[in-house]
Amino acid sequence: MIFNRETRDSAAAIPAPLLAWYDQNKREMAWRDAHNSYYTWVSEIMLQQTRVEAVRAYFDRFIAALPTLRDLAACDEETLLKLWEGLGYYNRARNLQKAAKLVVERHGGELPRDYEQLLALPGIGEYTAGAIASIAYGIPAPCVDGNVMRVLSRVTANCADITLPAVKRDYQALARELIPAGRAGDFNQALMELGALVCLPNGLPLCGGCPLAELCAAHRAGCELDYPVKPPKPERRIEEKTVCVLVCGELVYLQKRPEGGLLAGLWEFWNRPGHLSRDELCRELERDGLAVRSMHTLKKAKHIFTHIEWRMQGYLAYAEQPVPLPGGEWVPLPQLREGHALPGALRAYSADLERWVQSP
Repeated sequence: MIFNRETRDSAAAIPAPLLAWYDQNKREMAWRDAHNSYYTWVSEIMLQQTRVEAVRAYFDRFIAALPTLRDLAACDEETLLKLWEGLGYYNRARNLQKAAKLVVERHGGELPRDYEQLLALPGIGEYTAGAIASIAYGIPAPCVDGNVMRVLSRVTANCADITLPAVKRDYQALARELIPAGRAGDFNQALMELGALVCLPNGLPLCGGCPLAELCAAHRAGCELDYPVKPPKPERRIEEKTVCVLVCGELVYLQKRPEGGLLAGLWEFWNRPGHLSRDELCRELERDGLAVRSMHTLKKAKHIFTHIEWRMQGYLAYAEQPVPLPGGEWVPLPQLREGHALPGALRAYSADLERWVQSP
């Protein structure tokens, strides 16, 4: 284990000041303190790769539409993806539903009160299983994510690479040792909250407001930013794309992405690789059998995924006729609003769509 006995004995002082701080400073959230395993599960899946403030409205809308786990299991996929629209990482939503169906079939519609059984469900890893087990059921399971490893690595001034699986397991073992009796969920949330609000990932941590400052070895040495230790991120691959919003009266053309890979199964506007000029775009549309009566250049936009960056040039084109194209369909604007999930990557072009449709 990367933590010796002296370090672990020192870390044993963490829970008391941390929980006292949490009791006074925790943020109010619709899913917090509800002791509802479904709420905990949905919120934790939404919070993966997404900030709390962005999740609040999505969570409220999702729970209003699908108030129980059985409702989620029975929901059609198009409605589910529409509820998830803009959150990204859409396989999270698909795995939620896969797991919900299994829970209905095997566990009577309630998430199991067992860490290992939770871990066996689609889309639930060690972190999420620990969150559900501890927050909803009070089971003393660790809940270790990047926030938690950042806090613990600074407090202990540990130089091990946190991206290594063996190192993460050691952090999980340390966190498990620190869980106080009767407050497993609060302790896990307190560590996450401290990492989100005080022991910040980018820029200087707010050590003046940290309940663990006196215990923190990195703070005492003035080297907080040296931790956690991890290798530099690989450079993102740049992909240039031309996006064309095709409209014909009140109809908008959408095509569906492949069922595997990035943004699998979502709807998108007509697009091609590379940045096409207006003349090149017209020729491409003509090859698809589309006669265009007018075209407007839209703003450039970019969207950053984990390992890829899209750099997009946008156009709006008014088609003479809604010619059917393979893999797509012409959709009435109200149907687009209510039933077709567009990726957040195209939000720059979907936001002004209604205004453009109303213009000749």
